[in-house]
Amino acid sequence: MEIRSAKYLISNVSVEACPKPDKPEYAFIGRSNVGKSSLINMITNQSKLAKTSGTPGKTQLINHFLINDSWYIVDLPGYGYAKRSLTQRNAWEKMIADYLQKRTNLVTVFVLIDSRHKPQKIDFEFLDKLGTWGIPFNMVFTKADKSTQRDVSKNVRTFIEQMKEDWEFIPRSFVTSTIKFLGRKDILSYIEELNDAFNNSEKK
Repeated sequence: MEIRSAKYLISNVSVEACPKPDKPEYAFIGRSNVGKSSLINMITNQSKLAKTSGTPGKTQLINHFLINDSWYIVDLPGYGYAKRSLTQRNAWEKMIADYLQKRTNLVTVFVLIDSRHKPQKIDFEFLDKLGTWGIPFNMVFTKADKSTQRDVSKNVRTFIEQMKEDWEFIPRSFVTSTIKFLGRKDILSYIEELNDAFNNSEKK
């Protein structure tokens, strides 16, 4: 897939205020400081589309980006929430839960996982929530350039093996590096497949 256009559209605090759900939509979420904005910028090939920050928890809203005038990328607040108050964390959790469960055109959630680390409990807890809600998801292992290929492969393999203890089906996963543009082509090809399926189902 070629990205011909990518533009920021709108930010909201509630799913009800999001754009009309008439286009396929892909949400990106992960633990704070997992490299979410950088990944969105790599996928769209625009260095400043999603605002990056060295401060974890910078994303605080449901942010919509319109891609090729035909589908949406949504940048969601990270879970873990860095150094935020309990009130703020609860508000974000409710906002994210409402969005994920009520957004009818949401095709899949790309859950970002830091490939530099061994499996983290917080990531599995979030995947379990998606499973309970019946929401399709895929895993994106980020920052593959920050460790050796051996360590990255080991951490990814360990994560998936641990998933197999509780999951009958393991969703498709991607290993990415925003520095080397690793994984971009695979993610875009996958989104193109899902877009075609979404649009074909809409025609029936």
